[in-house]
Amino acid sequence: MHLRLRPDVDPTDVTDGTVLLDERTGRRWRLNRTGTQVLRGLLIGQDADRIANELADRHRIPAHVARHDVTAIVERLRTATLLESTGQE
Repeated sequence: MHLRLRPDVDPTDVTDGTVLLDERTGRRWRLNRTGTQVLRGLLIGQDADRIANELADRHRIPAHVARHDVTAIVERLRTATLLESTGQE
């Protein structure tokens, strides 16, 4: 399942990550560099396991910790309704 930002979510890169503006509510969400890496991976169609493995390698952390972090970021983005499924596999 591919994910994308909702059409009314405007991303802006900043020095240490990304700011997502939800134009429906006016709320801003700030992602640090790791959150930005997770989001970018999702947007190009990578699955959570691949993103987690890349994070684990990059930051030299256990893979299960990286998977937990990726899952938490995805869940927060979904709960905030910033992401939607494209329906593609």
